[in-house]
Amino acid sequence: MHLKIIFAAALTLTGSAASVFASDTAGQAVQPTQAASPPWQHGQNNDASDRGFEFTVADADNLADFHGNPDHPALVLYVGGNYFFAMAPLVKAFEEKYPQYKGRLYWETIPPGLLVDQMKAGGTVTVGNMTWTVKPDVYLAGLNAVQKQIDAGFLQMPAVPYVTNDMTIMVAKGNPKHIAGLVDLARPDVTLAMPNPAFEGISRQIEASLKKAGGDQLETTVYETKVKQGTTELTHIHHRQTPLWIMQGRVDAGVTWQSEAVFQEQAGHPISHVAIPATQNTTAIYAAAIVKSAAHAEAARRWLDFIRSEQSLAIFERFGFKRYTPTSP
Repeated sequence: MHLKIIFAAALTLTGSAASVFASDTAGQAVQPTQAASPPWQHGQNNDASDRGFEFTVADADNLADFHGNPDHPALVLYVGGNYFFAMAPLVKAFEEKYPQYKGRLYWETIPPGLLVDQMKAGGTVTVGNMTWTVKPDVYLAGLNAVQKQIDAGFLQMPAVPYVTNDMTIMVAKGNPKHIAGLVDLARPDVTLAMPNPAFEGISRQIEASLKKAGGDQLETTVYETKVKQGTTELTHIHHRQTPLWIMQGRVDAGVTWQSEAVFQEQAGHPISHVAIPATQNTTAIYAAAIVKSAAHAEAARRWLDFIRSEQSLAIFERFGFKRYTPTSP
């Protein structure tokens, strides 16, 4: 029997997400502004004619990070969720370049460590009451994570880097807690959503940045002391939970990739961000590699070529990513 990976916690978030409550500079709730429930892309994965019967119920039945049709796909992408918002335009551009794949891509945008768990489970995943199996052709994550899976024998050489990203502090619009930098995350009056070190790769970069800003004490306070106190909540899928919890008023802030905050702002959500200085920041390099024994090897090679193309890089740049060069950090 295949191991099943349960993501019910990520799909049954507590608190009402039916509407967004913005905050003024005094931190007082004001009138709700717009729907806050994921997926935030309104299901725009394929043409409407390809989606069949629509059944998405916010906060009840909503698969925000599973995209496309798992029935005999022509290309399967396991994508670290840090740029879920860029995938729909990337897939659209890829399908325009290769019309034979139109409507035939399937992709997931959950944390890289959980994607590895799914690979180890033979591609089988369970979300709520539904279980299905889709084996990957390409794995996309941080360069170190990709190289680790090459070394482990899951992926083929080489690892192909394409863009970089920096971190930021995501806060509510207006920054009602007046957070100025990483050291403020230790304040007892600031509640946090922080990626879980067990399976979210960004946590390693966050821990490194916390140490740059305030030494081991700051990292311990944020990731140990405040967790025990209940003022730091660890996420299962930070690119969904951190902005949602901020919009719900459940937490005040969380460290995310800059691109994720840019997307939330572009979407019109009551989210803002506080820049982390370069001396304290940590840059990630995103990379991809083809899975060993990939069922769709030709399509996988075409995706790796496409992800480094001018068209693809221009899409990434809309959200604040930078092009990878051999001299990138």
